[in-house]
Amino acid sequence: MPSPTSRRAVLTAAIAAAAGAGAVSSAASASAAAPSRTRPDAPSAASSVDNRFWTTYTDWRCGSGAGTRAVAGRRAGLVIGHPLGRTDYTDPHTGTTAAWEYATWTSPVHRSTVPATEVIASWNADTPAGTWIQIELRGGYSDGTETPWYVMGRWAAGDGDIRRTSVDDQTDGKSSIWTDTFSVDDATGGLRLLSYRLQLTLYRSPGTRLTPTVWRIGAMASDIPDRFTVPASLPGLARELPVPRYSQNVHVGQYPEYDNGGEAWCSPTSSQMIIEYWGRKPSAEDLAWVKPELEDPQVCQAARFTYDNQYEGCGNWPFNAAYAATYDDMNAVVTRLGSLTDLETLVRAGIPVITSQSFLKTELTGAGYGTSGHLMTVIGFTEDGDVIANDPASPSNEAVRHVYLRHEWENIWLRTKRYDANGQVRSGTGGVCYVYWSARPTAGQRRALRSLGLA
Repeated sequence: MPSPTSRRAVLTAAIAAAAGAGAVSSAASASAAAPSRTRPDAPSAASSVDNRFWTTYTDWRCGSGAGTRAVAGRRAGLVIGHPLGRTDYTDPHTGTTAAWEYATWTSPVHRSTVPATEVIASWNADTPAGTWIQIELRGGYSDGTETPWYVMGRWAAGDGDIRRTSVDDQTDGKSSIWTDTFSVDDATGGLRLLSYRLQLTLYRSPGTRLTPTVWRIGAMASDIPDRFTVPASLPGLARELPVPRYSQNVHVGQYPEYDNGGEAWCSPTSSQMIIEYWGRKPSAEDLAWVKPELEDPQVCQAARFTYDNQYEGCGNWPFNAAYAATYDDMNAVVTRLGSLTDLETLVRAGIPVITSQSFLKTELTGAGYGTSGHLMTVIGFTEDGDVIANDPASPSNEAVRHVYLRHEWENIWLRTKRYDANGQVRSGTGGVCYVYWSARPTAGQRRALRSLGLA
């Protein structure tokens, strides 16, 4: 699969992309055609995905801690027990150098069921003011060598202590980190990542008893085959979930310091819809910084606190999941699904899903625009199996609900290669999505999540 360098385009305005989407090459037209239906006995594309998350008290105790401590209770977690020492950190986005106490935890080696070309980590944590965390990954290649420790994110729920950031220019000549994604540089050469470890470093202000609490750390490893088209799944559900509707375009021009404002806020806008579906919402105190005349200030809140200062945008996938999990008793992960059948499994259980896709204007009937990267919220399916999506690239909140043809949607979401308006080959996300759910799921929700390797 091609490296996800083009994912920076998630932050561009979807409507602005429509202008260049008029001309479609014959190859692009072919890729948009309805594929044949999947046979009932056909292997699931989900077999190309491996999910592993550490969340339980046993999980935390099985790892290798140095100064950290596992805590039991209603929601097990990892905290600083005693600091190992102090270190200085110079924030590249403010130039400020400060001293921090720290402690670490390293997961056991996880051997992926899928020899992987890509790995995306995600985490759920609480970082009170005066604390933050760093997430790193080290993997074992199929040639017997290992990667260096790659930084997958330096993260805090707020932005008063450090600036939340990904780290550029990480490579060993075999693999690279593209914002939030580990990627083998040349997947066609046969090199794969067979195993990995994750390392957490927990930081706090020196001399305090503050601590971050990490409830979940894990990763999705995958090897999605290159494909311009995918088999369409058979419809299996008619249901619509009552997810709130928010338009990113209502916020055009607002807070341009967060990637030029609302025109690029598809990811945090989608995240906010699902956060509120689960009954969570920022408080009036949280929103006191937002200009009082602005509509839906919670969308501005989501944009600010998903913003990646290195990426210079709000489209960092794990940062969106981590933001959702800052709300009480919320779980959130980044993963890939294999088909709309998998997505139906979650919607049937009452779990909406945020999906990432790119397409020409002619490839998604009724959208009215094309985009090189965009997030939407799938909230249900019609009687015919078509996709009901809350599309934040809409002119108003009232216009957010859309129905998109099933075969078109499935193709633009699951493919890894596509043609742009000039006939050039570009990358697709291969089924990337965010899944958010309550830390107290129903039995049916737990079964659905477990069937997809998420709980």
